[in-house]
Amino acid sequence: MIVHARFKSAMLAPVHTLQLATSAKSFLDNPLIGSQRLNRRGLHLARVKLAAALCRWRRKRLARRVPAEWREAFDRDGFVVIRDVVAPEEFALLRTAILSYQGEAREMRQGDAVTRRLAIDPEMLAQIPSLRKLLEREDLTALFHYVASFRTTPLHYIQTIVSHDGQDDRDPQETLHADSFHSSLKAWLFLNPVAASEGPFTYVRGSHRLTPERLAWEHRRSLADPRAIDRLSARGSPRVSPADLTAMKLSGPEALAVPGNTLVVADTLGFHARGASETAGERVEIWSYARRNPFLPWLGGDLLSLPGVAERRIGWLWSFRDRFERQLGQPWRRVGIRGPMDHTTRCATPDEEPPSLPL
Repeated sequence: MIVHARFKSAMLAPVHTLQLATSAKSFLDNPLIGSQRLNRRGLHLARVKLAAALCRWRRKRLARRVPAEWREAFDRDGFVVIRDVVAPEEFALLRTAILSYQGEAREMRQGDAVTRRLAIDPEMLAQIPSLRKLLEREDLTALFHYVASFRTTPLHYIQTIVSHDGQDDRDPQETLHADSFHSSLKAWLFLNPVAASEGPFTYVRGSHRLTPERLAWEHRRSLADPRAIDRLSARGSPRVSPADLTAMKLSGPEALAVPGNTLVVADTLGFHARGASETAGERVEIWSYARRNPFLPWLGGDLLSLPGVAERRIGWLWSFRDRFERQLGQPWRRVGIRGPMDHTTRCATPDEEPPSLPL
């Protein structure tokens, strides 16, 4: 058994080495990323600093197309809040079209929360032309590129969050965390108002900046034994405590209670969470996500963002994980044809977060 483990480790060593130059983040799955000896010598900190330097370099070249008000808010806070992002008379029609749409849905349970997603794919875009018009707006595209730090098309979904769905376990998304060691984009266009008691998006203002205090925290956390800390942190999405925030000279988290037709765009290198929901309910949003290899020096070159390809990626990704479920894990379970408000509890609970793909 020991010989087999050593042979397997030796065979995977080139892969683990190459992953250092990618978005790979798991301290558990990669023995180099999780090496306390290498991290004492600065490996994790070097990856953090290099990724941040390249991100600044790319954003500098993308900045001129972003409306100044949005850019200044993002640079200061790490997120942008845009109210009435769609003209009110157009938003009402868009909202009705989205909420009445039905398509192939996937669901995942985390604690007492269920997340349902419908891919914004060619079929949905054909049925809801105003949705395509929104996602192709030049000002929003420029903002998405700036926050992602790449000219890349995000993955777009219609997402429903069902809170307090009959389980006692707490939703892990309610714990403040960063998604990774480098910047990435997430965006939420809320179709309904979200009150402070209804699980609003929560963010620590300015926590996307790599201050000396944040870098010191990054170094300290890299020295922990990944087998002795919580699993999500060990897999590269670190949880942060109030004491950590104080040590980093950061304020407390701010819950963003917003009306419907509000777009929030954030850098998830900053500390964020889903706010606690006091009652059972559903929250529906257009959810967008983009994360690329942080060590790429160029702005574009993403073949998966080409028209005709970009809108099909989610279906391909789901099918790929279905095909290699045993190797990669597949937390997103089929639940048939559903609409955004058609909740079902038949989704599976993943045993753990699947290994992250170094894409």
